[in-house]
Parts: sequence; C-alpha cells; structure tokens
Amino acid sequence: MLFMKLAIVVRKDLGMSCGKIAGQVGHASVMAYRMASGTHESDQWYNEGQKKIVLKTENGESLAIIASNAERNCIQVNYIRDFGLTQIEPNTLTCIAIGPDSDEKIDSIVGGLKLL
Repeated sequence: MLFMKLAIVVRKDLGMSCGKIAGQVGHASVMAYRMASGTHESDQWYNEGQKKIVLKTENGESLAIIASNAERNCIQVNYIRDFGLTQIEPNTLTCIAIGPDSDEKIDSIVGGLKLL
C-alpha cells in the first residue's frame, strides 16, 4: 500500500518565535489540503490521518531550490507568505507545503532535511 504525507519546510533565518512558526505551519497545512481537495492524493492523505513532517532550511534561497525540485517532480507546492502584522515584513515567504503525495515522492525531495 502507498502511504501519503505532507512536508512543510520552514525558513530558519527569519528569527520567528515558536508561536509564529506554529501559525505559519498551520497556514501551510490548510492551504495544501484546500488546494489538493478532491484529488486522489488529498482524499487518501486525509483518510490515512493527515501525516505531516515539519522540516527546516536555512534561508529563502534554499527554500526556493527545494520548491523548484518538488515542482519539477510534479508535486504540489504551496507558498506561505506572511501578512506582516507582527514579527515579519509583509509578503515575506516563511515556509512551503509540499504535497500531500506519496511518502516516496516527498522523501525524494526533503529526505536530506532535518526536523524542525
């Protein structure tokens, strides 16, 4: 059986507080599900319990490379930009959601990253 997951990759160079990161990860998860809604991947991911991994990367440049690799492999990527109401400048890219998709496909993109 093929298992599904969602990977969320967060920039570490922004100095976001734990609460701010949690909010951004929440936005990423909701956006990924909403954008994939009705697809086989989202339905299977939802029914399997919505497995997520939250990973870190150093900066916006490394985040862009990861996103590009995912898109080249036909994996959904959602970009999360902050409104700038608290800690971050408006429109700053804070994290990306990759998937939901098969564990294998997700791991091929983020396998070398460390957990947040």
